[in-house]
Amino acid sequence: MLALSRRKNEALIINNNVEITILEIKGEQVKIGITAPKDVPVYRKEVYAQIQDANKEAVETDGMEALKKLLGGKQQ
Repeated sequence: MLALSRRKNEALIINNNVEITILEIKGEQVKIGITAPKDVPVYRKEVYAQIQDANKEAVETDGMEALKKLLGGKQQ
């Protein structure tokens, strides 16, 4: 892991097309701004983990069971 120090209004550039700017610092909370191309997904880590878990569950679940779950257990 690379650890860098930044002050308010300073930025980092990642891969020539992602810019992360420190917008505000209040106590232990830091507000950041992220500028990235639309094809680059940006998630909070906890949301990313939920997406990964849901994808894993979908792959492991039987197709018919997944459909029933999606429809809320209702059968037509």
